[in-house]
Amino acid sequence: MNKLIGTGVALITPFKNDLSVDIESLAKLVKNQIANGINYLVVLGTTGEVATLTKAEKKLVIDTVIKANNSQLPLILGIGGNNTTALVEELLIEDLSAFEAVLSVSPYYNKPTQEGIYQHYKALSEASPKPLIIYNVPGRTASNVLPATIKRLAEDFPNIIGVKEAAGDIVQAMKLISMVPEGFLVISGDDMITLPMILAGGHGVISVIGQGFPAEFSEMVKKGLDGKVKEAYKLHYKIAPSIDMIFSEGNPAGIKSLLHSKDLCEEVLRLPLVKASEKLKEELYSFVEAF
Repeated sequence: MNKLIGTGVALITPFKNDLSVDIESLAKLVKNQIANGINYLVVLGTTGEVATLTKAEKKLVIDTVIKANNSQLPLILGIGGNNTTALVEELLIEDLSAFEAVLSVSPYYNKPTQEGIYQHYKALSEASPKPLIIYNVPGRTASNVLPATIKRLAEDFPNIIGVKEAAGDIVQAMKLISMVPEGFLVISGDDMITLPMILAGGHGVISVIGQGFPAEFSEMVKKGLDGKVKEAYKLHYKIAPSIDMIFSEGNPAGIKSLLHSKDLCEEVLRLPLVKASEKLKEELYSFVEAF
């Protein structure tokens, strides 16, 4: 899975003003990522507002990304939820031939125990024709997948190849890196602590801000992986203010506003999410102009 080391981007789903999926902007965004050094793309993740997409729209997004990518970058597909049986069925029937792996968020709302989380991923592992990446984001799921549980899953199921760790806890991340088997991918899901995680032994990031500054963010990750610490941190501190900005009013409102300033999409979200405030929009536009 060396092709998944580096910078992955969790793609937004652009919408037109009538709230329909904007496939032209999505294709343009994909090509922009390819041209600016991103290593792989994640389709239908949280940043893609997947919770508001119909089944037909999900297929449209997938088909658009596959066509625009034209086999240039590895693709990961988000398939997650809190109904294990339904996810197993989806993994068995979904055409995953264009994807390197599946990213599956830990069950949300149900608040399973660590044993419940283990059994959930065991069932997915046994059903999935593709490698699986665990997505731990307790800020959204209300349930933290502990390092010991991830270690257990990594040791018991060879097709569970990594974790997107988005607890925002560098101590937990370091403990996780120290515990998992060699070769198991520990991928940052938190843009702000991506570089410290890499320097502690992590393998890269699945990023939101990366699609806004793909060349600079992917270069920071590369320098971090190469051990060029001072050069990497110089880029980190240059980009860091924008990370705080894009998440200050929720994701993906901030990144859509930033991308709009670069003429890559409209500032349109589906309810219950709303676009960034005028104040945040002005701050982001000023940052991009100065950048």
